[in-house]
Amino acid sequence: MPNVLITGANKGIGLAFAQSFAVDGWKVHACCRQPDKAKELKAIEGDVVLYKLDVSDGLRVAGLAREMIDDPIDILINNAGYFGPRLEFGEIDYDDWTYTFQINTMGPLRMVENFVEHLASSDRKLVVNVSSKMGSLNANETGGQYVYRSSKAALNAVTKSLSIDLKDKGITVISVHPGHVQTDMGGEEAPVTIGKSVSGLRKLIAKVTEEDTGQFFDFDGSTIPW
Repeated sequence: MPNVLITGANKGIGLAFAQSFAVDGWKVHACCRQPDKAKELKAIEGDVVLYKLDVSDGLRVAGLAREMIDDPIDILINNAGYFGPRLEFGEIDYDDWTYTFQINTMGPLRMVENFVEHLASSDRKLVVNVSSKMGSLNANETGGQYVYRSSKAALNAVTKSLSIDLKDKGITVISVHPGHVQTDMGGEEAPVTIGKSVSGLRKLIAKVTEEDTGQFFDFDGSTIPW
């Protein structure tokens, strides 16, 4: 049975990923900060194991990796994310900027560093970093959103470096843009449903090969410029 580890699995895209993989017979390791309150996650039928995890907590991440030492991880989906206050030039909360980097940039790298051997011992060996087109320097035509944009641009840099550093282990690392999705972060008026986003990402994940490592993909499978 293949294994997938998902952070931020209690709602939105993370929850939809957990549901989708469970339906397909995967063992789902679902992580969130408050699993006791994750009613929808608990209700998923299938082989789903819940873990209490804050990706900014280095000791807890390391502890979970030790706890799961005998579990190969075919796919690690670094989905946990934080948008933060939508502040513009002249209004930046620098403490919040630091926290945003803790979740969006440092968290995914911390997960990979701690679970690298779990990935290397699996069949699939794939890391999916959920980024955003807002992290693309070339696609930025409107400015603003300094905090979120910079955290996702930095995540893309992490993806690129990991793709080089982990190549010898056969681990593929990609960044993905889920689209402007109808989540708490994206808002109810967003043009892409959660189902459409995750369906597209599942198709992309299924066809990604080692040759694709270090790439930045849209949920429809097309590439996005850095």
